Amino acid sequence: MSINRKLKEAGNFTPSEMGLLGRVFDKAKREGDSDASREALASRIIANYMAGITDEAELLALSRQPLGR
Repeated sequence: MSINRKLKEAGNFTPSEMGLLGRVFDKAKREGDSDASREALASRIIANYMAGITDEAELLALSRQPLGR
C-alpha cells in the first residue's frame, strides 16, 4: 500500500505536497509492516499535514509516534 490512494481519498493536493507526503511516508514505513499498519501511517501523515504540520522533519517525527488513546 502506498500513500497515493489515501491522498486521492483525502482531497486535492499539489504535486509538491504529494511529493513531501510521499517522502515522509517512505521514510516512516518499516519493512514488514502490514497493509493496515501502512494505511494507518498514511492517514496519520495526512492528518498531521492537514493540521498544519508542514515541516518535513517534524511531520516525520510526529507521524512515527503511536496514537495515544
